[in-house]
Amino acid sequence: MLLTLVYFAAFTYVVHASKVPTKPNIIFIVSDDHGYQDAGFRGSDILTPNMDRLAKEGVILDRHYVMPQCSPTRASLMSGRYPIRTGFWKGNIKPTEEWGLNLNETTIPEMLKRNGYATHAVGKWHVGFYTYDHTPAKRGFHTFLGCYLGSQGYFSHKNSKNYDMREEYIDKRGRLVDNIRYDLEDKYNTDIFTKRAIDIISKHNKDEKSLFLYLAYTSPHAPLQVPADKYEKYTSHMVGETTGRRKFAAMVSVMDEGIGEVVDALDQYGLRDNTIIVFTSDNGALVGGKGSNYPFRGGKISLFEGGVRSLSFVNSPLLEVTGYTNKHLHHVVDWFTTFQYLAGDQTHQVKKPQLPLDGYNIWSSISRNISSGRQEVLLNMEEADKIYGSTDNLAVIELETSPSGTTYEVRDWTKKNNFALIWSQWKLLVGNMHADQKGGFYENLQLYDLDTDPQEQNNVKDQHPYIVKTILERRPEYKKNMTMIYRRISTPQDKANTYWMPWRETEH
Repeated sequence: MLLTLVYFAAFTYVVHASKVPTKPNIIFIVSDDHGYQDAGFRGSDILTPNMDRLAKEGVILDRHYVMPQCSPTRASLMSGRYPIRTGFWKGNIKPTEEWGLNLNETTIPEMLKRNGYATHAVGKWHVGFYTYDHTPAKRGFHTFLGCYLGSQGYFSHKNSKNYDMREEYIDKRGRLVDNIRYDLEDKYNTDIFTKRAIDIISKHNKDEKSLFLYLAYTSPHAPLQVPADKYEKYTSHMVGETTGRRKFAAMVSVMDEGIGEVVDALDQYGLRDNTIIVFTSDNGALVGGKGSNYPFRGGKISLFEGGVRSLSFVNSPLLEVTGYTNKHLHHVVDWFTTFQYLAGDQTHQVKKPQLPLDGYNIWSSISRNISSGRQEVLLNMEEADKIYGSTDNLAVIELETSPSGTTYEVRDWTKKNNFALIWSQWKLLVGNMHADQKGGFYENLQLYDLDTDPQEQNNVKDQHPYIVKTILERRPEYKKNMTMIYRRISTPQDKANTYWMPWRETEH
């Protein structure tokens, strides 16, 4: 029975009868380099009717934080641990680099699998593949269809001239099967991923297992490519916009179309009533690209709000309160702990040791609009003496563009250390690596009151020295938990290969 309490604008605030989820199905959808404003429910003219409906009928997460780049966010999601613990504080994994999410890390699919879930990954991986043990089917997923790397041509499925579209699974004899899907060449990857997700849902036996589906679209990450008919269909109203902005918009709309089809499949096959749908972008849109992080400052790579405050919502019949915007503090690491609670996981009964988690169980916070207890979020931290063999400090970010057109970060490890933390409404930024809107760098220490200044325009460090001191006192404790990392090591693949594949037998 539903009790409608308040009507306002286009939202309906609704309180439902209390429901305790029992191993619910989980559909976790990630978009790529997707700006905070780039959806209809955030005021954009981009057509996203399915996301709009799911957000408005569910819970919009207003303060859901992620990392400022792809790999760190995905590693934090999968492990439930901050990048300082996983080593991803150094940024994205480049295609030929020999590192990834360490094998001693327990991933969400591993945890859910041991609790009776069927686990499937579709789309972008980007947390390491230099050994097969680092690939999705060896990290807890029953199946995987998608790409190892951080970007690809949407039709060619190539990065730096090598093909990257594959299907993985463990066969009945326990052997990993890695099938390069050349038959999918020239097909649009957003459509490929949607079709695969629907196929998984259609074949899932809900009476035997709960379902965890990780659907990680590459859209709207560069390169800006979209089928011609969809470009016309979804952007004819965007008179006066640049071709690039219209392509970006159409890419988002095609993804939205796919999300709607996935939800329709959940309804069609009787899974929706016991399903939680989570949507989040992995970071903000790249400043200077075609996305919009309005009203926030900064974007991808930056630790300003535009880079780390994500476009996010949750939709589920299992939520007790819906139709509202949740303003409590959440972080992407919280999902591991939350799903662990919902699955009824008992860590003391497992063989693989569970490393310390950084997340909070945020189910009640989202379902009932109450605080999760989280008072702070570590946005990132970099320390030169945590690099093996290094006596130098860290570098500011520079950018280079690969032959495929993808922009990567580059570091020479020669400048200053950095630290960024949110404590209640306060946000402290220390160091000089945080790229601003124009690609520049700002002064060494800044403090912002996000309650009154979410655009981060007024540095109030001098007015609040006690707040600065209190936050800085947290830094040594975080440093104790930092994982030592190696300098970046790249090993070019054998040029005889025409597709990307692991090249080492064992982890470093």
